[in-house]
Amino acid sequence: MIQVPPYTFTHCTTEREKKRGVFCRRRGIFDEMTVYDIIDGKKRGQELREEQIRAFVRAVTDGSASDAQIAAFCMAVLLRGMTDRECFILTDAMAKSGQVTPRPQITGVCADKHSTGGVSDSTTLILVPVLCCLGVRCAKYSGRGLGHTGGTLDKLESFPRLSVELTPEAFERQVEKIGGAIAGQTKDTVPADKRMYAVRDVTATVDSIPLIASSVMSKKLASFADVILLDVKCGDGAFMRSPEEAEKLARLMVSIGSAAGRKTCAAVTRMDSPLGDNIGCNAEVREVIQVLRGKQNDLAELSLYHCGKLASLALGISEEEARRRAEDAVRSGAALKKLAQIVRAQGGDERAVYDETLLPLAAQKETVRAAQSGYLHVSALALGKACCALGGGRQRAEDAIDHTVGILLLRRAGEFVKEGEPLADIYYNRENAEALALVRGAFREEETFEPKPLVYRFIGEEDSNA
Repeated sequence: MIQVPPYTFTHCTTEREKKRGVFCRRRGIFDEMTVYDIIDGKKRGQELREEQIRAFVRAVTDGSASDAQIAAFCMAVLLRGMTDRECFILTDAMAKSGQVTPRPQITGVCADKHSTGGVSDSTTLILVPVLCCLGVRCAKYSGRGLGHTGGTLDKLESFPRLSVELTPEAFERQVEKIGGAIAGQTKDTVPADKRMYAVRDVTATVDSIPLIASSVMSKKLASFADVILLDVKCGDGAFMRSPEEAEKLARLMVSIGSAAGRKTCAAVTRMDSPLGDNIGCNAEVREVIQVLRGKQNDLAELSLYHCGKLASLALGISEEEARRRAEDAVRSGAALKKLAQIVRAQGGDERAVYDETLLPLAAQKETVRAAQSGYLHVSALALGKACCALGGGRQRAEDAIDHTVGILLLRRAGEFVKEGEPLADIYYNRENAEALALVRGAFREEETFEPKPLVYRFIGEEDSNA
């Protein structure tokens, strides 16, 4: 990790300086540094110095930098890029912009998994209880859904009365007592990222690889996980459309984590069609429970793949042995019991783990059928947008979620279907012509189908810079 001497900033007072967002660093190192000059340097393609990056993040955090300046900086980074060194410094500065959770006195190795977002990706709710059964501590900080991608916290709240707002002390106690916890990070965690992301979201700068990497990894470094696995999605339903772009992002994030002293790895995985068979909060939690009871599909396979990789790193055992233990935890029913234990510990109704009627689906149902015979192609993006339009997702952060709406896939991408055959059931409370049209348009029947691998590439610390 790059170490720098402490420094301080004071606001300058002239009107010209105020307009340009000026900071003065103590004499002897820099006489004057402005947010304007930092933006201008990056606009010209310059590699920013460490003190410039840290000054900018401080300005974002304390409000000295305007939204317009943040937008200009983000656009300059998107167009000009950043070196790995710049990305690490930006990540480190963002992680330290708020509360950093120190490593508590929890016995054993703490693991964390992060997905860059997809459709019907409920791997966290499977992975956490399985890893707990293997003796790996899971201190999982998760987020909410936005747009077509679902959020782990929203899905977890499908369990009646469950709370994802745990104090740091309660979070640590739960991890120590039962092996795992899933909660949201506090408002004091990485405030610089929260402000920068809000600006990126409305200025077409979300898809910058350096900014994605620093956003994701700043939150990981602000927590206390010893081992981190990053699931970098690519395809129709992901932010990264190609495996090549996803691999660039994965390598950068692994290098940042490794530079910070965390065991970090990444998997580049497919997100052209939904990962699971169910889309929507209650529907996806139902499928999580089915997988923990032995259901086999891509969701189950990727969850066990991640378990094998993380347990191997955390416990120092072979991936084959780690995978075998993970499968045993599912087969024996231990992982399902552990999920119920986590739900109960966070105030939820554990009966819902064993009784799916406590995870109800919306009252109205419509079935989508194949327009013609052929090999089925399924758009993850269209189905994610459709679920959001039905009320199962958010267009804005303040939107409420309808946990009961959802889409249940009856056939998978690549299967041959006949004209008129049922493809999916849509559950909704209010008819929405746009959403129903999106679901119908998500399916295409064609003469051929070219299968793609579930996992394109695994990247460990040893090859992050290869």
